[in-house]
Amino acid sequence: MQRRTIIILGLGLFLWTGAASIPTPNKAPQSWELKFTFSDPERITLTLPGDHHPTTYWYIRYNVENDSGSDIQFFPAAELVSDSLEVVLAGEQISPTVYDAIRQKHKTTDPFMVDPGQILGTLLQGEDNQKSSIFVFRQFNLQDNSFSIFISGLSGEIKRIQNPSFVASQPDSETNPRLFTLRKTLEVKYQLPGDPRTREEIHPVRISREWVMR
Repeated sequence: MQRRTIIILGLGLFLWTGAASIPTPNKAPQSWELKFTFSDPERITLTLPGDHHPTTYWYIRYNVENDSGSDIQFFPAAELVSDSLEVVLAGEQISPTVYDAIRQKHKTTDPFMVDPGQILGTLLQGEDNQKSSIFVFRQFNLQDNSFSIFISGLSGEIKRIQNPSFVASQPDSETNPRLFTLRKTLEVKYQLPGDPRTREEIHPVRISREWVMR
């Protein structure tokens, strides 16, 4: 977590100072890229074993297919970032009971859904080897008006940029990296309409979907 915080702060400084143009993905894919479809965020509210009050979770169902021409090591990750910069990692503080409940809820419409841990590893080529799983997030602050979801692991495209805060008199290290590595990442932006007091019931509205380097 400390290393991640340092990298985020360093990238923030890089962008804020305008040290260089913000890198963007190539218009034509320069590396493997997976076929990825997904649902917009849905909610489920459960009272977990041992708890006395219900807890709400957000989740995204997705399907991934490898049509890249070669087998790929698939290790996806997702983050939810609100407009107040609250960061919620998919899978963080999520009980197995939550995954079981989501699979049960969608057993008719999505019978091949598996837990996130079961989808990791080699993704074979072809439509017959496509897989379905979920990203699950704990509840975030519904006072926020919008949020973005970043999904990585869908492309092999990377770019490296100079760290403007690199201290040349010190060795290249996790806390003093010479370069930042950015990966082609899917960003999906959503708006939370209406009054914050009623947001327990509303559905997020998708604003945009685009590839970014992150």
